[in-house]
Amino acid sequence: MIRRIVVAIDESEESMNALSWCLDSLVFQDKPGNNVLVLLYVKPPPPIYSFFDAAEYLFSGDAVAAMEKYGTELVHSAMDRAEAVYRSFSTRIEVERLVGRGDPKDVICHTVKKLKADTLVMGSHGYGFMKRALLGSVSEHCAKKVKCPVVIVKHQDDQH
Repeated sequence: MIRRIVVAIDESEESMNALSWCLDSLVFQDKPGNNVLVLLYVKPPPPIYSFFDAAEYLFSGDAVAAMEKYGTELVHSAMDRAEAVYRSFSTRIEVERLVGRGDPKDVICHTVKKLKADTLVMGSHGYGFMKRALLGSVSEHCAKKVKCPVVIVKHQDDQH
């Protein structure tokens, strides 16, 4: 039986901690061929500008291309950091890299459903009540919406 484990990653230390926790706790080291680790990075949706935008002239083709290039560099940086984490793991594991685009909570839930994932692993940023109330919690949303088990790895400061 092959288990498909989706790990949501971004530039944060919390997501790398979640990946490390996943490798230490969920991946069966005695049966490395039984696990597929899916690293999922979600890029924000592209900005949409209308003819009526006051700052439209600022978003010329060059500026939009530069923002897209920066977003691609962030993806590569996060994936490279994740690769360093799983390469240090003692067992070989099959890894798939996916990049989605849109609202992270929607993209993560859709991808987990589409892949028929067995487990979703996410880091928690450890936001307080007010920040979580204002920004919303991606991990909380996903825990409510997806059908598979969801593991939310707490922020380092929250573990004590």
